[in-house]
Amino acid sequence: MATIRNLKIKTGTCKRIIKELHSYEKEMVREAAKTADMKEKGADPYDLNQQGELEESEEKGGPEIDDARSTMVEVEQFFQTTVA
Repeated sequence: MATIRNLKIKTGTCKRIIKELHSYEKEMVREAAKTADMKEKGADPYDLNQQGELEESEEKGGPEIDDARSTMVEVEQFFQTTVA
């Protein structure tokens, strides 16, 4: 019974993480388009630099991405131990 409960919790977590990752991908595309638009319009170099730093920080993902990866590893391990 506990394994079913754990499985429900882990699958719910995976669904949430997948939604978050898709959201990050969409945001990165929007920011890249914004940067390209700023370059076309000849924006201030400081603003372009700040926008570039924002894109770099989004690519790294931060702690949310690390949490997502660790949760995915936990789910894989859970399935391996449960099936075996």
